[in-house]
Amino acid sequence: MIRVQQNADHKAFSVLVSRHTRMFYAAAYRMYPNQDVAEDIVQEAFLKLWQRPEIWKSDKKAKFTTWFYRIVTNLAIDYARRNKKTKGSDGLERIIDNGKSVQDIMEADYQAIVVEQAVQQLPERQKIALNLCFYEGLSNKEAAEIMDIGVKALESLLMRAKAGLRDNLKGKEW
Repeated sequence: MIRVQQNADHKAFSVLVSRHTRMFYAAAYRMYPNQDVAEDIVQEAFLKLWQRPEIWKSDKKAKFTTWFYRIVTNLAIDYARRNKKTKGSDGLERIIDNGKSVQDIMEADYQAIVVEQAVQQLPERQKIALNLCFYEGLSNKEAAEIMDIGVKALESLLMRAKAGLRDNLKGKEW
C-alpha cells in the first residue's frame, strides 16, 4: 500500500487512484447502474480521502481496498436514497461477438438485462452483499467488513438475495 497518509503526496495519491479506480468504478456501477453517477461516486470517494487523509487508519488492520469499498458503498447508498425517483440505467455492456449469431447475442443481452433488473429489485443490503461477493469477487469476510456486519449476517443476506432473485425471475421467458 502506497503511503499517502497525512503528507498530501500528489504522486502517491495519483498512483493509488490509477491503481484502484477501475475496480471501485465497477463496484459503484453495480450498485447504481448509471455511468456518470458511478464515476461521480468514485471521484467523491477519492476526493474525500484526499481532503481528509486521516479517515484512513492503516493501523486498524483492514486492507485499504476493503475499507475503501465501504466508502464507495456508503456513497452509492446515499446517492440512491437521495435520487430514488430518478435512478436510471445506461444499459448493460454489449457482449463481444466471438462468432456468435445475432440471435445468440440478442438472447444473451435479453437474459443479462432480465437478471440485472431482478438484481436491482432486491432490497438494498441484499443487492450490496450480492454485488460484493459475486460480482466483485470479495470473500464473505471482506464483504462483511465492508458492510459492517458479521459473516453469518452476510451469508443470511446472500441466501435471501438468491431466494429473491429466484422469485423475481420466476415466470420470465428465457
